[in-house]
Amino acid sequence: MVQCDLLIRGINIASMSGNSSYGIIENGAIAIRDSTIAWIGKEDLAPELKTKKTLSLPGKWVSPALIDCHTHIVFSGNRAWEFEDRLKGKSYQEIAKSGGGIISTVNETRKSSSEDLLKVAKNRLNVLQSEGVGTVEIKSGYGLDLSTEKKMLEVAKELENEQICIKKTFLGAHALPPEYAEKSDDYIKYICEEVLPELHNLSLIDAVDAFCENIAFSNHQIEILFEKAISLDLPVKLHADQLSNSGGTELAASFGALSADHLEYTSQKGVEALAESGTVAVLLPGAFLMLNEKQKPPIDDFRKMSVPMAIATDCNPGSSPICSIRFAMSLAANLFHLTPEECLAGVTSEAAKALGIESKGTLEIGKDADIAIWDISHPNELAYWLGINPLSKLIIAGKMI
Repeated sequence: MVQCDLLIRGINIASMSGNSSYGIIENGAIAIRDSTIAWIGKEDLAPELKTKKTLSLPGKWVSPALIDCHTHIVFSGNRAWEFEDRLKGKSYQEIAKSGGGIISTVNETRKSSSEDLLKVAKNRLNVLQSEGVGTVEIKSGYGLDLSTEKKMLEVAKELENEQICIKKTFLGAHALPPEYAEKSDDYIKYICEEVLPELHNLSLIDAVDAFCENIAFSNHQIEILFEKAISLDLPVKLHADQLSNSGGTELAASFGALSADHLEYTSQKGVEALAESGTVAVLLPGAFLMLNEKQKPPIDDFRKMSVPMAIATDCNPGSSPICSIRFAMSLAANLFHLTPEECLAGVTSEAAKALGIESKGTLEIGKDADIAIWDISHPNELAYWLGINPLSKLIIAGKMI
């Protein structure tokens, strides 16, 4: 007999595991004990179950709760004026060099209190959760000094509770702050020797990220940062090859990075490096759309080399002011030609890999009971509908929220 706290029955399941399309189990049931899945399968094959509560949902579909594996939702202000300038013909690089871009958000975030940052971040988090998201990665990187980076990561940590899983990523190497103008090597030394160790000692970091680009940091500078991160047993990830082929993808793979993100200009050599290292390719179609980019990531090459592909919102005030994981899925389908199944895998099983989480992303015995329940007739609708939210219920860690 299987003891459980909650039995969900009468459902169709997109488990996102196994060899079948979407991992579909029709006429299925899921038994939850404490915060994990105790049993899952066809209802008529279920063992004897002793349950405290039964939830009958005939006709509903369930999937793993969605995962947004790349966001920057802790920030202050907005950059709508940059959006307007881009529509008038200015490039992202031109705006950054004229004092806009990341630094304008840094200035606003440095001035903001923790309370104000928490309030606006909660609003963004609630919007994501309303679409079925149960796990969110939050990056720092709008502080670029110890006190503000600490403030941002503390806010991210405060957002985590029994209803949401937060992964906190240190993105100190996001841009060069004004006080280090023309001294990028000195800034890398500062974050390696002072900022990163202090934040790590405060248990505020789950991973370390950086921006490898000609308007940000060089490969050599990022190597120094990553070597420091690895020495602290912190996994790494990288904003790579977004605006040019800098070799960032190969750099990320050489460090066994959890993910390499953006990847519009990644070369065949970079694809091969990802395939060998197992690093996840995180696609960010929101930034591609908002920056009006033309060069697409090498999706077919990723497929041929079996490189796992995740999808994320990249929610941020400049290049991707998008706070909808399902819109990101639709963009990935329409702009990058991912299939609906690849899109759902991209925000479940592959997104979990991009965050180094083994307990989430699929519905299997022993995995976390993070379950999204949908009013749909097939899971391919999740990348299809726009402007309609088909989420019926959301269960996180075995509890209805």
